Amino acid sequence: MKLSQLFLLSSILVTVTNLARAEEVIWKDTSLSPEARAKALVKAMTQDEKLQLVHSLYAVLNGPKKFPIPKGALGSAAYVPGIKRLGIPAQQITDAGLGVTNPGGDLRPGDAATSLPSGQILSGTFDSKLAYEAGKVTGAEAFHKGFNVLLGGGAVLVRDPRNGRNFEYLGEDPILVGNVAAQQIKGVQSQHVVSTVKHYAFNNIETNRLKLDMKVGEKEGRESDLLAFETVIKKGNPGSIMCAYNKVNGDYACENSYLLQLPKKEWGYQGYMMTDWGAGHSTVKAANAGLDQESAADQFDNKIYFGKDLKEAIAKGEVPQSRLDDMAYRVLYGLIQVGAYDHPATKSEQPENVAIHEAISQKIAENGIVLLQNKQNILPLATTVKNIAIIGGHANEGVLSGGGSSQVTARGGNIKLKTGMQTWPGPESYFPSSPMKTIQALAPEAKVQFAGGDNIQQAVDLAKNSDVVIIFATKWSAEAFDNADLSLPGNQNQLIEAVAKAGKPVVVVLETGNPVEMPWLNNVDAVVEAWFPGTSGGTAIANVLFGKVNPSGRLTTTWPKSLSQVPYPTIKGAGRIINADPGQPMENDSSVISSLSLDIDKANVGYRWYQDKKITPLYPFGYGLSYTTFKYTKITLNNNLSGKNPTMTAEVTVENTGKKDGADAVQVYGTMPDGTTSRLLGFDKVALKAGETKTVSIPLALQAIANYEPKAHHWELPAGTYTIAVKPDALSNEGVKTSVHLNKMNLTD
Repeated sequence: MKLSQLFLLSSILVTVTNLARAEEVIWKDTSLSPEARAKALVKAMTQDEKLQLVHSLYAVLNGPKKFPIPKGALGSAAYVPGIKRLGIPAQQITDAGLGVTNPGGDLRPGDAATSLPSGQILSGTFDSKLAYEAGKVTGAEAFHKGFNVLLGGGAVLVRDPRNGRNFEYLGEDPILVGNVAAQQIKGVQSQHVVSTVKHYAFNNIETNRLKLDMKVGEKEGRESDLLAFETVIKKGNPGSIMCAYNKVNGDYACENSYLLQLPKKEWGYQGYMMTDWGAGHSTVKAANAGLDQESAADQFDNKIYFGKDLKEAIAKGEVPQSRLDDMAYRVLYGLIQVGAYDHPATKSEQPENVAIHEAISQKIAENGIVLLQNKQNILPLATTVKNIAIIGGHANEGVLSGGGSSQVTARGGNIKLKTGMQTWPGPESYFPSSPMKTIQALAPEAKVQFAGGDNIQQAVDLAKNSDVVIIFATKWSAEAFDNADLSLPGNQNQLIEAVAKAGKPVVVVLETGNPVEMPWLNNVDAVVEAWFPGTSGGTAIANVLFGKVNPSGRLTTTWPKSLSQVPYPTIKGAGRIINADPGQPMENDSSVISSLSLDIDKANVGYRWYQDKKITPLYPFGYGLSYTTFKYTKITLNNNLSGKNPTMTAEVTVENTGKKDGADAVQVYGTMPDGTTSRLLGFDKVALKAGETKTVSIPLALQAIANYEPKAHHWELPAGTYTIAVKPDALSNEGVKTSVHLNKMNLTD
């Protein structure tokens, strides 16, 4: 080779090397936007590297196909190998919304975590700051364990009080759900961990979830469930959206072009859309519809649709190359924008902040537990009480948790019942946080005795010899099935009725995943809804009972008096696990619900249904008692209605009129000119000392009182006079209100 040729070749190599270094500088330059960095990375990737990013592998032993855990995986919900030459970290993906899980409790021996209280408690705090702290705890523990993708962020609306996963969700109102979930996601992602928001969309029922078709009009969907998702996606910016198992209007959610394109085209979303585990059904249809990543495809789908099949579809022109590039870009954008690319998660040998994290979990429970009834102010209990009977609910050992993929392994190990469902999503498990032990500590001079409750006569005899009786009643809920009814299982109703006749003050503490019927309500003195209160729940319950904490939680699901009051009284097949486990043969059973048309309640989910139909429930959305009292004295509006983004803020003056310090969940509702239903516009939590008055400023969500116009593809505020009110719950006539006249205007979507 001539010297001139060698010189030319050398110059070319130097140029190529410099270009490569320039590209590397671009994607590693933290001063640049995540968009620019992700685009540079995609440009540098090979086709096979892009394909590697768009499907994950199951990382749990003994999956449906019995594959081993992939090399490099920590052992969790899924794994995507990293690309070392480009600095792209492996995606270590873990469940779930209530804490970092350890599937089966032993996949990672000795690895336990903080379990947050259930979603109803978190939303029931009406406290966005606590929601952020909740996410931050889970994100920090995930990162500490080496995980960088967390499958949390439930934003499905509670349309039915039997859904087995309602304990993972945040209630029935889209503004509350959207804002709480957004803060929770921001907390997770502050720790350099991608959070999902799920299950997108209309996963309102678990029965037959792999085949169920949820049918809903565009207007009704946008004003209900999709408004919750729009709020959380715009405010929380989750790295990923997980699409649901069910169909929506005939198409599976994970290949439904309307659902998958909506966030990308109308909400400015740049993250990626991943399937739920086993929710992948096609290659070409799903890819072209907008799906970006197929989850645990090796174990749960019929094949890996986004592997070799996708490569062939692109070669044939069935899927554009630009679509694969966009998939890879979106995954990378999600990792970069939360810092997972620049701060790779690795399993830490340093001790976790266990005490701090469990204290936050306890604080959330204390702020979200709801006092439903308190006759003659029987609560709080005096620490000087002499004889206390504690009955039922395994209260001597711990507190109940929900089942399924969100099941956390608590420090100290879970207490697993040997009765009932033993296979997944069971068994019924309790966290070792005993309410009884804390009660003993708070009333050290009292004689505290326990009866399991199976023997009703034994429980009655114990009650007769006590000064106060605390009955713990439980009802387990779990992923993959819906409760058949609203009854407490077993003999618990009979137990409560019998003990109430003993003539002693009776306090009932409910640990449930959903509302329950209470035929004994008028015969007991107090009722506390503790939901599933998390790994520090026993202490939280006792602190509320004895007034160490003044209860301030509010209901975020309306409690019906019976199933005759709900929009869909019958769910065919509820109470059974049917077509719930991906990777297993599908059943065809005419006795099981196969589709549900949401044209009954439409956008009037929860309390709006009760208003619209003039039905009086047992307890409305927003309801909850305190050991003190509050009064709203004034509400004024500050409006900026000019321009493309009109805003409205309520200034609310609230007074603590009682003799105890406490906190109030301030709720502002708006009624449209047609006067049909009032809708939550904004909220805040305010702490007040006895006799204190404060004024809080609450931004109002105008979309809640707007109409979505499908043909025009925008939100419209009709002209007319709107009533804006602050009141103690959604259906109350108390509180104060004002009115404002608005001209017709469009809201920027």
